[in-house]
Amino acid sequence: MSRFITLSVNEVSRRVEVEPRETLLEVIRDHLGLTGAKLGCDIQVCGACTLLVSGKPVSSCSFLAVDADGCEVTSIEGLSCNGRLHRLQEAFIETGGLQCGFCTPGFILTAKALLDEQPHPSEEQIKKYMAGNLCRCGCYQEILDAIQKVAGRRAVQNG
Repeated sequence: MSRFITLSVNEVSRRVEVEPRETLLEVIRDHLGLTGAKLGCDIQVCGACTLLVSGKPVSSCSFLAVDADGCEVTSIEGLSCNGRLHRLQEAFIETGGLQCGFCTPGFILTAKALLDEQPHPSEEQIKKYMAGNLCRCGCYQEILDAIQKVAGRRAVQNG
């Protein structure tokens, strides 16, 4: 039996009809057409499906949409403002913290949550917070560099 829920997605209020078993990832991708978050492992271990719910990173592949009723949801599409990339998106590009891009939205959203909680994290804090995100291309150092760059911890060399 479907029901209507209200989500604030990227600061836009949306009323969506969902089935009780539908995940937030399915609703965001299939109902709202926001395809940045990806279905990777489907068991909460890769981070490709990460969305922010009320500012906290969640594995949207197993987070029921009905549990997000009334919440603020942020997807990668909601980070840019007036056509300008978020500073984390810029830093990922500058440091080469992406290759294929499949995992990048999840990494960026998780990093945003980290920096919102802890603006100047140590390298160890970054590694611990980001541990739920996997990159098959192996860009971990570049991803770390991007987060540190935004946190103001290390100047990253270009070239």
